[in-house]
Amino acid sequence: MKQPRRIAVLGGGISGYGSAILAKKEGLEVFLSDMGQISPRYKARLDEWGVEYEEGGHTAERILAADEVIKSPGIPDKAPIVKQLREQGTPVISEMEFACRYMGAARTICITGSNGKTTTTSLIYKIMRDAGLNVALGGNIGESFAYSVATGQYDWYVLELSSFQLDGMFRFKADIAVLMNITPDHLDRYDYCFQNYADSKMRITQNQTSRDCFIYSADDETICAELAKRTLRSRELPFMARAAVASIAGDAYLEPGGTFTASVGTAIVELDTAKMQIKGLHNAYNAMAAALATLAAGVEPARVEQSIYDFSPVEHRLEPVGEAGGVEYINDSKATNVDSVWYALESMTRPVVWIAGGTDKGNDYEPLKAFAREKVHTLVCMGLDNEKLVREFNGVIPNIISTASLDEAMRAASGAAREGDVVLLSPACASFDLFKNYENRGTLFKEWVRANILK
Repeated sequence: MKQPRRIAVLGGGISGYGSAILAKKEGLEVFLSDMGQISPRYKARLDEWGVEYEEGGHTAERILAADEVIKSPGIPDKAPIVKQLREQGTPVISEMEFACRYMGAARTICITGSNGKTTTTSLIYKIMRDAGLNVALGGNIGESFAYSVATGQYDWYVLELSSFQLDGMFRFKADIAVLMNITPDHLDRYDYCFQNYADSKMRITQNQTSRDCFIYSADDETICAELAKRTLRSRELPFMARAAVASIAGDAYLEPGGTFTASVGTAIVELDTAKMQIKGLHNAYNAMAAALATLAAGVEPARVEQSIYDFSPVEHRLEPVGEAGGVEYINDSKATNVDSVWYALESMTRPVVWIAGGTDKGNDYEPLKAFAREKVHTLVCMGLDNEKLVREFNGVIPNIISTASLDEAMRAASGAAREGDVVLLSPACASFDLFKNYENRGTLFKEWVRANILK
């Protein structure tokens, strides 16, 4: 493949600034453009490396003159500048595709899925780091993958990958690929077609050879259906909680009593999920996937076991905030789709005041109704348009309150909570109607609880 000389980077966030700096380091002509404002921290690094950039709009002539364009994952394919680039045949790739060209002999563990990928990625990174391996964390969390490649020399990269990042990856290959699940999410970016989204997630397996590993949930019906249509060359390592699946390479299986066994070749780990700090069925899946991935990477079983037991919950994912007056407050702001909320409600053992709402992404709330009927006595809708939530859960949840701000929602939730309850922020929706992102939503939730409840 002929190497491009002129690179344009669309987006000046963590993905964009890292890509621009790597391009500069590799001697390429690079120009970064952002429709919005670039954070002072990223601008300082761009200035330090001498990268030319603009903010507050795109200079189309310069971008269209590039040999190749690196697009940040938050920019949709429907954006006018992206459509122009595709129409004229300019390659548009992701940071992952670009950075992998320059990472040398380093190997990758790549994690994707509709839910669970952040916890699983963080857990894998912890196990690898605890084992003394020279490892970097990147992708959707941690530092920019491209920036790490530009400024360090690592043996392993643990990368959380969204479907948007996978869409811009073509020659990239995961040495160890992990697919947690495929459930409806981001359908607004996939023409409201679930098959398009599933195809995007399955790109995690592209270019893998017989030397590589593919770790996946054998309980996920969509993944199993997709595998039935495809022939993979990689070694398959399934994990499951319902029925064992025989695999020559290895597998992980959760026993009814809560113990799971993970094996890769002759390396075996056995864990009691009751001793883990992260609770619930979804975290058993996360731990099984992490155990398989790190065993496949050569980590000693005893190290895998200890690191999983030591691992504490990820921020904004079923994160305990505090308890007062017999009411517990839990921040699950990262639950931006129905499947994430299903696992959150599944793990609740106390009556629930559920705070949900935001920017709906074409959600089907039907899977939540059984748990909602059983466990939730009050639903507080928090968003600029709550009509769909109210309609869907009318007759399912006894008490439904519609609010249009965090403060209004929190006052309603705390007022409805009784001793022995849990107030659960688990929105099932994107945050962009009232907040910058899910982190901002979760942080403000915690600040409100600490200022008004735990004071």
